[in-house]
Amino acid sequence: MQKANTFLFISILLLLFASHNSICQKYVDEDSGIIDRIYLGGNFGLQFGSYTHIEASPLVGYMINEKLSAGVGVIYQYFRIRGNSQFGDYETNIYGGKLFGRYNFSNQVFGYSEYENINRDFRSSSTSDLSRIWVPAFFIGGGYFQPIGNRAGFTVMALYNLLHFPGRSPYNSPFVLRVGFTI
Repeated sequence: MQKANTFLFISILLLLFASHNSICQKYVDEDSGIIDRIYLGGNFGLQFGSYTHIEASPLVGYMINEKLSAGVGVIYQYFRIRGNSQFGDYETNIYGGKLFGRYNFSNQVFGYSEYENINRDFRSSSTSDLSRIWVPAFFIGGGYFQPIGNRAGFTVMALYNLLHFPGRSPYNSPFVLRVGFTI
């Protein structure tokens, strides 16, 4: 089932990329006002079953010039696992914030960096006590922007977490793939 969902997701992305041209990319120049330079976006995810994951991570960006933008965002994730063999049923909320920078190499290809700090549950391996900790991450990588209108578009990013620490990071690997949107 997981392989079928992954195949379907990749197929839809490829169709979106192949069916749109890049003339919809938003441009700014020296005369652009503040409102024209602001963009919204983020990530949203849903997964249900014995493992439930809900994510809402909105962001606000500011286009400094045609190539460079920066912004902030908030992160919220809800997890629930049913029937975990080690701890039984488990439910938690993860929250935090991020600062990011983006450099457009072309209309669709961009470089990306992000500092993220999130608060999450942490279970000590020595005592099995549960506490909350702040976990930083510093991602670098790149992405692809696919326009779907005058201002909107999908983004796909491949990132590497330079501060990945196994056991503390909520990510299983320092390599992270993200799919999002901007308007």
